[in-house]
Amino acid sequence: MAAPRARGCGLSGLLPAQTSLEYALLDAVTQQEKDSLVYQYVQKVDSWEQDLSVPDFPEGLEWLNTEEPMSVYKDLCGKVVVLDFFTYCCINCLHLLPDLHALEHTYSDKDGLLVVGVHSAKFPNEKVLDNIKSAVLRYNITHPVVNDADASLWQELEVSCWPTLVILGPRGNMLFSLIGEGHKDKLFLYTSIALKYYKDRGQIRDNKIGIKLYKDSLPPSPLLFPGKVTIDHVTSRLVIADTGHHRILVVWKNGQIQYSIGGHQGGWYSGSSTSQVQAIRGYFIDLEAEKVSTVAGIGIQGTDKEGGAKGEQQPISSPWDVVFGSSGPEVQRDDILWIAMAGTHQIWALLLDSGKLPKKNELKKGTCLRFAGSGNEENRNNAYPHKAGFAQPSGLSLASEDPWSCLFVADSESSTVRTVSLKDGAVKHLVGGERDPMNLFAFGDVDGVGINAKLQHPLGVTWDKKRNLLYVADSYNHKIKVVDPKTKNCTTLAGTGDTNDVISSSFTESTFNEPGGLCIGENGRLLYVADTNNHQIKVMDLETKMTSVLPIITSENAVVDGPFPAEKQRTLPKLPKSAPSIGLSPMTACPGQTLQFKLRLELPSGAKLTDGAPSCWFLSADGNEWLLQGQIPSGDIENISNQPTISLQIPGDCLSLEAVVSISVFLYYCSADSSACMMKAILFSQPLQITDTEQGCMAPVELRYVF
Repeated sequence: MAAPRARGCGLSGLLPAQTSLEYALLDAVTQQEKDSLVYQYVQKVDSWEQDLSVPDFPEGLEWLNTEEPMSVYKDLCGKVVVLDFFTYCCINCLHLLPDLHALEHTYSDKDGLLVVGVHSAKFPNEKVLDNIKSAVLRYNITHPVVNDADASLWQELEVSCWPTLVILGPRGNMLFSLIGEGHKDKLFLYTSIALKYYKDRGQIRDNKIGIKLYKDSLPPSPLLFPGKVTIDHVTSRLVIADTGHHRILVVWKNGQIQYSIGGHQGGWYSGSSTSQVQAIRGYFIDLEAEKVSTVAGIGIQGTDKEGGAKGEQQPISSPWDVVFGSSGPEVQRDDILWIAMAGTHQIWALLLDSGKLPKKNELKKGTCLRFAGSGNEENRNNAYPHKAGFAQPSGLSLASEDPWSCLFVADSESSTVRTVSLKDGAVKHLVGGERDPMNLFAFGDVDGVGINAKLQHPLGVTWDKKRNLLYVADSYNHKIKVVDPKTKNCTTLAGTGDTNDVISSSFTESTFNEPGGLCIGENGRLLYVADTNNHQIKVMDLETKMTSVLPIITSENAVVDGPFPAEKQRTLPKLPKSAPSIGLSPMTACPGQTLQFKLRLELPSGAKLTDGAPSCWFLSADGNEWLLQGQIPSGDIENISNQPTISLQIPGDCLSLEAVVSISVFLYYCSADSSACMMKAILFSQPLQITDTEQGCMAPVELRYVF
């Protein structure tokens, strides 16, 4: 039956026909029946007198993973296209990615299928292309992604929620839409039949699409999107979730790797430290025995919102953080593992021993179940834990002592920090958000008290027992904030909001890029921050108010199972803004003459270079790179008491009579008591005047500086 000629481009135009199809599919028994129903549906929609045509991508949009911007009616003509409307903060959007990966694995562009991600941001931070780049890398998205920052295509198609898939035919004609996650079977059914239908009619083109993966342009890094960091207070070892490399790194407090758990490719095997890591199970890692065992989850994303099974038999959904705790003040040891179950918007508990939870009967050891949260995505506080609502809880910290006796929760999608009482399970507001439990858009960057304070997608919290303060990774504001739970006052502790990487600086000058986790160490002196998009662990000294970077150092004795990328060619790092710049007096030199620069750098009293860390120097000559041809452009600094002399021979053929040579120095060192390790940098600039007049023998230029 022909559709009316006047037809809008919104998804509502598909609704009547697709609803009829989905009701019919409920009654279909065999796969052949389902295939036939979908084939008839495509035939019907394709025969409409006027297509439900999708608008083309607006000009000027930013693209990733492509050689150039794409057009629906030029580049994608002759393809069945799956448009994925997503925003990278959304856990439901992340749950959909494995389905899209599987689809792309089954059908390629030569088969006639292409997936295009249409990033339609929820938060202002997500409109920034660099942040979308990081998400594309972090989640291994290899199909084209367009940054529709103003949500123009979203609005024209009347998309209403994240995620939404829209399947197009080879003319840019809309065929299907799928709203939300959990539709893998329909996604495969609809796309396979659409491909078959249009191939039968010779309308599918097998040309390749110009894909240029953004990840191929990245330099190697010892950490890749570290999401969380915690500390073993007995040995002062740090444990880092090296998310992008699918592994856990166990490092000493100077940054030296002791061993890693997992590898470059995700997996879910329990066993020795060579086990692989994946986020749909909960693991117990015994740092002494170097053993990994599954404590919760079955390796498949679950939808259960109640739980109650034994941990390793209980399906779970995207556990984002965990923290040890006890079931009551009379219990002297940790007997509960609290879990931020982001995928079902709840707080769960895993009993490490038999015991009771607030408002629960006696539970057996190993039971894994919901503790707080209805499972509805809300910002709802309630005295009854099961009636409260969370929105993608992503960070946990425990204050077991009175008067607090609570869990602190970084509830990312409501942009709040909440508390869950360990005595009765009551869920209360601390800072951020607003009173309407359904409003998940009450975000901002405002210091203030309680509801007047505003956060933007916080991912981590940690409790400072020494000062009775809570530190918050205000991730999308690129800041670390501090909350006094007694007064509910929330203020910025560190971070300018700028994402440029300032390596060593004061709190007021420091920068972060979507910090995801943090923890307290050294008896409350140091705050370790997983600076996720800067691929670093930052160290904040709460007494000196200085921030530095923890160097990640491998050694011959380190047990590193996953590949540790090695740089093929050393590249000049970016100098931090705080690095001093020293201009030297101009020097006259002639072709063929060798200049020497002697490093004379002094560390603070008692400090020493960090063993195995890449302290080094670099030569550069912006605009006059001919000066460095055939030279040794960089080198190591292994001993502060025997620093190297850097040589530069002026080429015989000079292309300019004036140039500036820059010597950049990067030093990694630890304080006298090894309580803090840091990196400092300095830049020396040497102006050169080239002359044909032969110069006499010159003493080395001493490059002096006291840190």
